[in-house]
Amino acid sequence: MKALVLSSGGVDSSTCLALAADKLGKDNVISLSMYYGQKHDRELKAAKQLAAHYGVEHIVMDLTPIFQFSDSSLLKNSDKNIPSGSYSLQQIENDGKPVSTYVPFRNGLFLSCAASIALSKECEIIYYGAHSDDVAGDAYPDCSTAFNDAINKAIYEGSGRQLRVEAPFLNLNKADVVKKGLELEVPFELTWSCYEGGEKPCGACATCIDRAKAFELNGVEDPAIKR
Repeated sequence: MKALVLSSGGVDSSTCLALAADKLGKDNVISLSMYYGQKHDRELKAAKQLAAHYGVEHIVMDLTPIFQFSDSSLLKNSDKNIPSGSYSLQQIENDGKPVSTYVPFRNGLFLSCAASIALSKECEIIYYGAHSDDVAGDAYPDCSTAFNDAINKAIYEGSGRQLRVEAPFLNLNKADVVKKGLELEVPFELTWSCYEGGEKPCGACATCIDRAKAFELNGVEDPAIKR
């Protein structure tokens, strides 16, 4: 069996990549990363390093034109600042709507593009690293179980029942994902999660907060902080 893994260069997708490589062997795994107009490319550099670490083929696609109409604070074409504070706090301030860092239907587009590449590369499965904390109410609705079930069915049927989508961490939280990554000896020092693109993680954006908490709950220091 061959698998294509959506790789953002962060903790979750890197653990997903490690899981696939461990299960299927590096020759049966492809890493796919997306540039979509982000304000920085640190995560793409991390994804490239991780693919090299595992010795897997790495593909990068540019989906910037599709997101040119979005005003997500993650994108270069937005004048919004990336907010500080947890996702739960942002949701309260935003009346339960998706947070400003939500990029409209990003995972849907990523997985649709991945399906085309996966079929062309004779893969039978697409892995992506969504987990339960990503949903955070409706912060990122395209990380939910309902979304995963729907996109899996669409891709399975649309591929002539040749390809399926799997989010192995969907019922786990981020601390669980970090635990799994530690077990698989993921080189977390190579990963990048921060929404900002500085020399070091900002420590204030929601993804930095979630990451720090996940490592703390596992009783270990985040190795990326040491670099």
